[in-house]
Amino acid sequence: MAESTDDTDCGCPEFSGMSRRGLFRGALSAGLTTTALFGSTFVETSWAQPLATGAPSAPSVLVVLSMRGAVDGMSLVVPHGDPAYYAARPRIAIPASQLLAKDSFFGLHPQLAPLLPMWNDGRIAAVHAAGLPAPNRSHFAAMEEVEDAAPGSLTRTGWLNRLIGRDTFTSPLQAVHLGGSLPPASLSGPQPTVALETIGDMRLAGVDKWDVGGRRTRSMQTTWRSFGGSLGAGARSAMQAIDDFTPVKATSATPANGASYPSTDLGKALAATARTIRGDVGAEVITVDSGSWDHHVDLGTLAWGQMQRMAEEFATALAAFFTDLGGLGGKVTVVAFSEFGRRTKENNNYGLDHGWGNVMLLLGAGVKGGHHGQWPGLVNEANGDLSVTTDYRSVLAEVVVKRMGASSAAVFPGFTPSTVGALL
Repeated sequence: MAESTDDTDCGCPEFSGMSRRGLFRGALSAGLTTTALFGSTFVETSWAQPLATGAPSAPSVLVVLSMRGAVDGMSLVVPHGDPAYYAARPRIAIPASQLLAKDSFFGLHPQLAPLLPMWNDGRIAAVHAAGLPAPNRSHFAAMEEVEDAAPGSLTRTGWLNRLIGRDTFTSPLQAVHLGGSLPPASLSGPQPTVALETIGDMRLAGVDKWDVGGRRTRSMQTTWRSFGGSLGAGARSAMQAIDDFTPVKATSATPANGASYPSTDLGKALAATARTIRGDVGAEVITVDSGSWDHHVDLGTLAWGQMQRMAEEFATALAAFFTDLGGLGGKVTVVAFSEFGRRTKENNNYGLDHGWGNVMLLLGAGVKGGHHGQWPGLVNEANGDLSVTTDYRSVLAEVVVKRMGASSAAVFPGFTPSTVGALL
């Protein structure tokens, strides 16, 4: 079987068709209130709220890393103690002898080695058999359901937008998406947010080397200073956010503490995340996308395939991120998860089809390291799933309560979380 190096060739037309550009067109047609006059930056402003300036320092920062496409959590955190795992995956199962941090039941993928020091220090937790309360194998529908985090209700705001709405601070910099110009659905709602490809994109369009004496900025300020209505308020809020972001742009682009990020989209986004945290402009929620993990074909083995390559990138980027942060890592918690998991049984293409339960990973501040959750047992059947024993919202609820000081009921309406124990 030849190795595939094209991570877009996942064999899933739905996921392949979910381009960021297509989603952007859909967002605009749905009537999002935006001010998109600022380079490739997307600033979603709140028309009904007063302009906020002078961002306070964020005592805790939550970084949400979305592993788009549905990662196979059983390849990252391997249930070697369940005999059905090896029976169902005769070609792609990871040998128990190769696992890292192996206990009597679980072990880590060998390519997660860069994260092993954090695991051994008790700063990484794995919650297995987590996910949606009912199976949903549509990428688009599952992502929406996960990011609204209010299944079965009429709520159409994102859980992170509800999180940042718990106080009176309304700067768009309170929640920032990095590595893409469109915010995820989890940030959608009345609270203002920012999405940008790179740190340098946080600027007014046209402010470049040909803008002599700052004429473009003065012109925009003059145009919008007295412009009435929601459009004027939104434009002024967006321009203020650009000014307030200046401390981030003033930070060094060279990672600190000898950190070395992979030259990938994830590595660049996490490097920008570290700079944003270091700039201390009030960003308490930062979202980053990682993908595509939709490995219907060529998930592969330890010798070749997409999983070994992407697991290495994932681990290297996160290890560099916490090295870069240094002491600032004491206030940063990362949550990494997907919209759903993969089937237990391998398919004929050295891959795995859409499943249900998955692993959620928590790293950094406040984390109680090790394995959490209840393992339901696997079945070696064609359509066998990893069942869900922990609603993903229970994990997130612990994070928002213990790390962000928020009300679970306000962020996850109508949901009563179970105790997971992954946070101190």
